[in-house]
Amino acid sequence: MADYTLYCFAQSGNAYKPALYLALAGADWTPRFVDFFNGEVRTPAYLAINEMGEVPVLEHGAVRLSQSGVILDYLVEQLGQFGWRDDTERREILRWILFDNHKFTSYIATYRFLLNFAPRPAAPEVLEFMKGRVRAAIKVLAGHLNGRDFVVGDRLTIADLSLAGYVYYGAEFGVDWAKDYPPIHAWAERIKALPGWQHPYDLMPGHPLPGR
Repeated sequence: MADYTLYCFAQSGNAYKPALYLALAGADWTPRFVDFFNGEVRTPAYLAINEMGEVPVLEHGAVRLSQSGVILDYLVEQLGQFGWRDDTERREILRWILFDNHKFTSYIATYRFLLNFAPRPAAPEVLEFMKGRVRAAIKVLAGHLNGRDFVVGDRLTIADLSLAGYVYYGAEFGVDWAKDYPPIHAWAERIKALPGWQHPYDLMPGHPLPGR
């Protein structure tokens, strides 16, 4: 049995964050496919695993955790990679993880879902509103990365892994990183070049979706 089990599916950028950590760290882990699009997260069995009805969930021995930021923090403590050097750096990492969760991932994930996976087309004005929020959040990250290799300090941290969760799905929400946001493109390519990197559709099970 693997040391870590990650409940995930290939289309989830939030699940990709800890999956990518585990892959880059060379951890002994296994994915547990969650059939999100057929409603598994709403079943009593899954709600007993995570009352929030979401992925990811990480199991490590008797420990079970949900929420990607919490899982990333735990993995730093367990595996000692991609973390902070001091309290000041830890707070800066946390600042960017919170920005990611509230603004960057939040808007991108919702907009991408409406464009690609929603059972009914969203109203044009809703899509336009979400597109504006996405672009605003992206501009914040692009500005921060201008002249930087990584989000915090001079190396990869969990701030990068959190913010990278949806970046590699860019074509699905109409962003050409190289053309539109060169600092993000260069940063994403830097992460992509690390040993162990895989695209989310290769790293996690469930792609392509049946019937798509």
